[in-house]
Amino acid sequence: MGDTIDYRNIMVAVDNSDYSNHGIDVGIEIAKAFEGSLTGVHVYAAKLYDWRFRQMGDGLPERYRFASELERQREMHDSLVTKGLQIIADSYLDAADGRCKNAGIAMTRKSLAGKNYKVLVEDINNSQYDMVIIGAIGLGKENLLGSVCERVVRRVNGDILVIKNTLHRLKDGKIMVGVDGSPESYGALQIAISLSQKICAAVEVVSAYDPYFYCRAFSSIAKVLSEEEGKIFRFKQQEQTEEIIDEGLANIYRAHLEVSKSIAGEKGVKVNTILLRGKPNNAIWWHVHEEKPDLLILGRVGMHRDEGLNIGSNAENLLRLAPCHVILTSRRFVPQ
Repeated sequence: MGDTIDYRNIMVAVDNSDYSNHGIDVGIEIAKAFEGSLTGVHVYAAKLYDWRFRQMGDGLPERYRFASELERQREMHDSLVTKGLQIIADSYLDAADGRCKNAGIAMTRKSLAGKNYKVLVEDINNSQYDMVIIGAIGLGKENLLGSVCERVVRRVNGDILVIKNTLHRLKDGKIMVGVDGSPESYGALQIAISLSQKICAAVEVVSAYDPYFYCRAFSSIAKVLSEEEGKIFRFKQQEQTEEIIDEGLANIYRAHLEVSKSIAGEKGVKVNTILLRGKPNNAIWWHVHEEKPDLLILGRVGMHRDEGLNIGSNAENLLRLAPCHVILTSRRFVPQ
């Protein structure tokens, strides 16, 4: 993908949960900014109830256990459940459509049957959505990240916006973007710049490096080597090396921030930059809690990616723990 961001065709997963409903409102904000439209998708699992009903067959009263009676009951059950779930799906989509109409945004409706995350992934991969919006959790409240959201995130490659609360809106808000020098992180920066222009949001670019890893590594090695073996590693001299590594890494990540500032400046967007010290996901997590952005944008993978990796550890941890909305992207942009 290039550096053109055009969120005109936005999909929102609809299940009438608080996060889903807030996702519709956020989607409306983005659709208005890009002069686009929404597609509301609800998935219902009729076969699940059919399977459960069959499991209960042996526990039914004796007068219902005849084969002909069981079949009649199953047909009646299937008809009622399927019809009922369709009515519920229509009601959810009616509510979403009403929110869109009130905002002057067109919405396409999709009511699909099957296993929720599988059907959502199939629809996303077979459609040309510019952005997918999904709630971090659905009607269940127990997890930081629901199973449907987590499974969908791992199986799609496009830009996906995960709704993490019911408070934060994007217009006139604050965007934070993580940059580590990877093409994906600069792709995330392109999204931040475009959203800043479209919805008047402030942008802060953060970069985090971990000099402590080398200190921990040297310390760990020192504990297991004999005195004679330790002479080979020259641990006293290693202390000087650690200082060099620390400053060297800091300079590399400062350079990423300067490049980011230059890219944004060319688009007429002024960004704030900050260098963080520590394990990247921890350092950025603390900074998010201090600065309270409305949106965090990250590349799905970073500098240390390998083939077949669907999400990097920093992105995965921040997606789960960050209290603000999160966009994950596979866009790649290589600065000149």
